Amino acid sequence: MTERTYVAVDLGASSGRVVAGWLAGGRLETEEIHRFPNGPVALRAGERTVLHWDVLRLFEGILTGLRAAAREHDVAGVGIDSWAVDHGLLDADGALLGNPVHYRDARTDGVPDRVFEHLPAPDLYARTGLQVQPFNTIFQLVAAAGTVQAATARRLLLLPDLLGHWLTGAEVAEVTNASTTGLLDVASRTWSTEVTDVVRDAFGLDVAALLPDLVEAGSVVGTIDPAVLRGEVPLVAVGSHDTASAVAAVPATEPDFAYVSCGTWSLVGLELDRPVLSEASRAANFTNELGLDGTVRYLRNVMGLWLLQESIRTWEESSGRRVDLPDLLTRAEAAEPLRCVVDVDDPVFLPPGDMPARIADLAARAGEPVPQDEVETVRCIMDSLALAHRRTVREASELSGRDLSVVHVVGGGSQNALLCRLTADATGLPVVAGPAEGTALGNLLVQARALGDVDGGLPELRRIVAASCELRRYEPDLGLDWDAAEARASGGPRAR
Repeated sequence: MTERTYVAVDLGASSGRVVAGWLAGGRLETEEIHRFPNGPVALRAGERTVLHWDVLRLFEGILTGLRAAAREHDVAGVGIDSWAVDHGLLDADGALLGNPVHYRDARTDGVPDRVFEHLPAPDLYARTGLQVQPFNTIFQLVAAAGTVQAATARRLLLLPDLLGHWLTGAEVAEVTNASTTGLLDVASRTWSTEVTDVVRDAFGLDVAALLPDLVEAGSVVGTIDPAVLRGEVPLVAVGSHDTASAVAAVPATEPDFAYVSCGTWSLVGLELDRPVLSEASRAANFTNELGLDGTVRYLRNVMGLWLLQESIRTWEESSGRRVDLPDLLTRAEAAEPLRCVVDVDDPVFLPPGDMPARIADLAARAGEPVPQDEVETVRCIMDSLALAHRRTVREASELSGRDLSVVHVVGGGSQNALLCRLTADATGLPVVAGPAEGTALGNLLVQARALGDVDGGLPELRRIVAASCELRRYEPDLGLDWDAAEARASGGPRAR
């Protein structure tokens, strides 16, 4: 190992970061170089308002971070990861056709059912292994069919690849992120001509002509523009779906683990060597997304800390004061457990808005005691998220035939001690929390391995992660009746 410096560009729904990392003494040392805000921008388009990403502001933040990193370090490589499914369309001159649309935009409402009229859900699942989410790229494209942008488009680039294109000129799609589109054959790890043919024939959009060549994580895809970084600095295709990088950084020592990559979303699942494409898996809405080294991330999206984030935003906007989250979580920990639980995956929680009011309304309709204040609302969110983690871990185990002995919580949610403890209690399994910066660590280590500074597979990457961060273990307390709470949460209005 050497002390060459790698730079991870890690983009999340609320902020982006540029993080430098270098290997020293069997550990990965990191330094946050630059952080910049991110969020949806609402623009009028005809008779409705469309949510977009301000991708140019993101790119500006990346450039600022890369140049700052180069002033402090000898940069050996760069990798970019972000959330999934969203993309930019380029015209024949390579110009961006408008800011990418945000996955929470309502344009895909009802679109999955339109697609299933031509490609039944079981057939689509058999090819892509992907859980049905209204924002999957295939549904976004069908929603855009017939627009001027779609008619003019020559190339589709997923968000990390679009940003990489602006840095290098390369036009590729990294497979871990491509597997979230609903356009990839999960078994062959190639674009599915069966799916793209249906989109072309039924909706008049030649998706196959838009899709770039696929590359596996760990591929060098180009050289950073020397106007940004001097020298021959390679851009490495890391696990460009942030969850793929986070799962690569799960500090597991045995294969019988579940993971919760916990942030705005909770991505809850297992790492497998082949997809699970059974009808039971489809009915349970589990997804088979691709991971590093030929692995499959068998998981389900749970709404995650989005409920807490939007609740805090609502309270701060309505009161004009700043919410003290650590204090609020401390008071929520002392509140009555399992008093009110709701189904966090109810579609009512997907768009931005007044989350406390939505929680109260869903609780009332389900016959649950309605939270009366901020503390009770936060406790409801934490208990309900732990129940969702419990349900998903157990279903993943049953559907895959994999016995489990531990749950690893990575990402920002690993710092939420209340949620980690409740997840241990609910699942009946020990929870190992950390690293909080799992996505950046996975990004950096894939670069280091691709460029020869690390030897070995995922076990070696995970050994370095475990040596590089402090982990906290939560043993389960089996004193509460989580079975009864689960029956209440799953028996709400959406289930009926």
